[in-house]
Amino acid sequence: MTVASSSPPSRVPLRGVEGTETKPKVGKAREHVGRGDGALAALFIAPAMLGFLVFLLWPTLRGIWLSFTRFNLLTPAEWVGLDNYVRMVNDPIFWDSLTVTVEYVVINIGVQTVVALAIAVLLQRLTQSAVLRGLVLTPYLMSNVVAGLVWLWILDTQLGIGNEIITALGADRIPFLADETWAIPTIALINVWRHVGYTALLLFAGLQAIPSYLYEAAKVDGASEWRMFWRITMPLLRPVLAVVLIMTVIGSFQVFDTVAVTTAGGPANATNVLQYYIYGSAFGRFQFGYASAMSVALLVVLSAITVLQYRLTRAGQTDLG
Repeated sequence: MTVASSSPPSRVPLRGVEGTETKPKVGKAREHVGRGDGALAALFIAPAMLGFLVFLLWPTLRGIWLSFTRFNLLTPAEWVGLDNYVRMVNDPIFWDSLTVTVEYVVINIGVQTVVALAIAVLLQRLTQSAVLRGLVLTPYLMSNVVAGLVWLWILDTQLGIGNEIITALGADRIPFLADETWAIPTIALINVWRHVGYTALLLFAGLQAIPSYLYEAAKVDGASEWRMFWRITMPLLRPVLAVVLIMTVIGSFQVFDTVAVTTAGGPANATNVLQYYIYGSAFGRFQFGYASAMSVALLVVLSAITVLQYRLTRAGQTDLG
């Protein structure tokens, strides 16, 4: 009588052609694919990284070094330590230029943000026509220099069509770009006209991410458009609006070309914004060390404002679940 063995049957290993046990090489395959993806990613990133190193990082580091020197392009840079920064702190024109720049930024950002938000909401709630979006973006396609020259001719005190219309309405001519009171608000509104369409489209893109069923549910509950704007649109648009504000504030602090082609810093330094003062110090008076010190100061100010805006607006967080 044959007795069956109680031990479990042994498993026969799978063997390859030469009798060795075959094992799946998933790990090696994944490692090979990962290495290939990394090399390909590095290849695509390389041109942008090269441009960043050559045109951004190196000039920034060299500018920081030059800020501690006396340099006029004609002689070697001479190390002077903190002399340029001490001079900057005691320079009344620097502080006046910073004040003028802050005034410009407040007017430009305040008006631009409100108008751009209104345009974006209207595009999202009333119509999403591609033609209208194209028309809104049209001024942004014009360079700042061209826009500045066009508005300089329009707002000319004697021959500008803007003042001709004002006089036709029975009012006195307004020296928009020739008066200390009018100059900075006028330049700010010129740049609002040029950039508001682009800002509106950025906000419009953020509005597209808000689910439509939230508005439908609010309508069912009897909410008005104004109430939906404050209770739905603004809270959910906050991260996008925060990033847009950071971008526009940084750009506004760097205003230069519009001032250069319209007022050249006048009248009586009323539009002598910080970027124009830096340019004049460097390329007008060949004080590249001092101009670099002011540029570093502007970099520090913008970095601090960016960090403060990011934290206060919670730009990295969203209320969308």
